[in-house]
Amino acid sequence: MYKQIGVVTGGGDAPGLNAVIRAVVRTAVGEFGMKVIGIEDSFEGLLGETQTMKLTTKAVSGLLPRGGTVLGTRNSGSFCEFVDGKVTFPEGSINGALENLKNLEIEALIVIGGDGTLAIAQEFSKRGFPIVGVPKTIDNDLAATELTFGFMTALDIATEALDRLHTTAASHDRVMILEVMGRHTGWIALHAGLAGSADVILIPEIPFSFESMIQKINKREKSGSRFTNIVVAEGAREVGKSEFYQDAGSSQSAPRLGGIGDYIRQKIEEMTGKESRCVVLGHLQRGGSPNAFDRMLGTSFGACAVRALNEGEIGKMVALQANTIITVPLAEAVANIKTVAADGQLVRTARDIGISFATPKGFKSSVSNGLLT
Repeated sequence: MYKQIGVVTGGGDAPGLNAVIRAVVRTAVGEFGMKVIGIEDSFEGLLGETQTMKLTTKAVSGLLPRGGTVLGTRNSGSFCEFVDGKVTFPEGSINGALENLKNLEIEALIVIGGDGTLAIAQEFSKRGFPIVGVPKTIDNDLAATELTFGFMTALDIATEALDRLHTTAASHDRVMILEVMGRHTGWIALHAGLAGSADVILIPEIPFSFESMIQKINKREKSGSRFTNIVVAEGAREVGKSEFYQDAGSSQSAPRLGGIGDYIRQKIEEMTGKESRCVVLGHLQRGGSPNAFDRMLGTSFGACAVRALNEGEIGKMVALQANTIITVPLAEAVANIKTVAADGQLVRTARDIGISFATPKGFKSSVSNGLLT
């Protein structure tokens, strides 16, 4: 159907991006006889003097284990503006990019990104340009897919960090706090907390209280465990308070979260007198080689995205559901984020084995079935 297609990576980098690019090129060239152009630095490479590279099967050789993205990426730029907390999409940038796509003879785009990047892709789709999206975010918060590539590698890194903190916490009788990524959702914190034997897990979906947290620490002290391991998502918040931000953002970039881990450290030391330390994983969760699962998922997503494009399934996103890769409407994929259910299986499992979410007494979630008392 298409002679030449483009591929774009946008948003924060994630392990497995190069695996997707490699699969797109090998499938497009080898299976369907298409040419592939890589757009550099996300959609920004389509503005003004365009920045592109030809992608051949030789050019993508050896990419499977490499972290990052050979195309470069951006999580801010000219294609969206933030006004009073709302996102708008400037017509000038999108129309300019569409004109350049025409000049480059790129007939369709495969867009690899999270909710922000795919929301921009949806704007291109609304204007009739053929788009297929590939879900990417280490936060695993994209709706319509059970998993996004990058999440499992980030989870491995967070779990290993918690394992290492466990031994030093026990050696020094400290409270150790591990701050992980998770703007609006607690998937990394919840999974890593379970896999790494955390004592307390703090996630955005379940506001916490210091009273409950200190009760958990004191209970462990009385039982003979004089150390406590806490894993906290960067978007977690105390009951009645807002999230912690490092950067208020601007018209071209969203506010940047950070600081909740050190705030908790200070409060615990004030309230208990116990020596406490905080480790912020930050971009360590994004970097390095993808694990085997993310290599396989990224490869499957990339190949299926090209197949979907060839079969005319445009304005769609490839998604993993029930161990099968399907396509879903882009609009459905970016409509909402996927949050942790406060009474879901993983939360119940964590509570069953004694992990605390530092829930205040009498607090009920809007989706609670009584488990949050």
